[in-house]
Amino acid sequence: MRIQAHVSQFLSQAISLNTAPTLLLAFSGGVDSCVLLHALAQAKKTLNFNLQVIHVHHGLSPNADAWANFCAETCETYQVPFELVNVKVEKAAGLGLEAAAREARYQALFGANADFILLAHHQDDQAETILLQLLRGAGLKGLSAMAAQDADRRLLRPMLDIPRAEIEAYAEAAKLAWVEDESNRDIQYDRNYCRHEVMPVLKARFPVASVTLARSAAHIAEAADLLDDLAQIDAQACVVEGRMNVELLERLSVPRAKNLFRWWLASMAFSAPSKNRLDDMLTQLINASGDAALKILLDKASDTYLRRYQGFAYIECNHPQHTTEIAMIWQGEDALTMPDGTKLFFERKQGEGLAIDRLGGHKLRIASRQGGERFKPDLARPTRTLKHLLQEANMPPWLRERLPLIYLDDTLALVPHVGVDCMMQATERDMGLVIRWITDVRVET
Repeated sequence: MRIQAHVSQFLSQAISLNTAPTLLLAFSGGVDSCVLLHALAQAKKTLNFNLQVIHVHHGLSPNADAWANFCAETCETYQVPFELVNVKVEKAAGLGLEAAAREARYQALFGANADFILLAHHQDDQAETILLQLLRGAGLKGLSAMAAQDADRRLLRPMLDIPRAEIEAYAEAAKLAWVEDESNRDIQYDRNYCRHEVMPVLKARFPVASVTLARSAAHIAEAADLLDDLAQIDAQACVVEGRMNVELLERLSVPRAKNLFRWWLASMAFSAPSKNRLDDMLTQLINASGDAALKILLDKASDTYLRRYQGFAYIECNHPQHTTEIAMIWQGEDALTMPDGTKLFFERKQGEGLAIDRLGGHKLRIASRQGGERFKPDLARPTRTLKHLLQEANMPPWLRERLPLIYLDDTLALVPHVGVDCMMQATERDMGLVIRWITDVRVET
């Protein structure tokens, strides 16, 4: 059958099968996922991968237990490992029931141990998605709809080019059983309304509407990728260690500045703001006076703000434990997470950082600022207060309060973003320890 060949070819081209990756199928028990499971079971006879199945039990339907039992029995027939995950859908989260259920489902999927997650979305799903996104006024990212390969999230959609009618015909020919979710007929949900009321009208006039809408999504995805490429080029000049140079941002054309700003937020895992909100944030950021204490709420749930200081824009993430005192010992780890969620990274480099042979078997101690510390990173200059050194380094006030200090016994040996004590610096003949403090806690380094 064509779907079997299509799925096998997709897997062979999309991923490396040399190391027998573990593929996890999100299995609802509906016709789409039943067809994909059948095709994967056939593909496994000739391709080198491990297959597992997960069913997310939302508990929203009176038939949910029966569906879970069906999924378990089906996987037993195929002799495929099966996992049932119960989730609680936060109906009061302000997302709407559809979105809240989807969010809970993805959280369960991403928490599973697998190399790739397979979803049974098809061509008609893609067409419905792009139509809904158009009606919501989405930008290019939203209009590019779903990707067949989503490398960042390890998602694969092998049937994205297959129409629903062909999937149903496959299921009938293979004599497959499946479950029907009664909520799929409820047109109070936007997607169901689009599927049952809007798409039939479009297809009556434009029979290949699903094909052309899906093709448009692919074209838009290419355009969105190009804009990301442009943003990364602009970021090379405008973004330094996670902070944005506002003067250089202002020199860009307005569309280009918006593109870079949107990309910068996304790079730190923030959802794209609405057009009006993005325009407002950019206006405030660019027009603020040099000494203005700009502070714009970016995300209430994580208590995160957009800040400006000394010509740079910052993201301030207020971890709930940011007031906790730091009292840690470094024992050779590559990284340590501070109580506020920021991280220290340790890297050995010849001729840079803190001379390792100065440690003499002693442990490095990480502690909070107490006030009144004095430090001498430059042999040619006198010992100075840490307060003045941090001001000279243009460190924002909200970061100075949370700065981790590195001590060798009772001697302040290294201050991130300031330097190493002049008597402990590695020479070109020494192996050194470079310690970086990363404050962009949403970005994995």
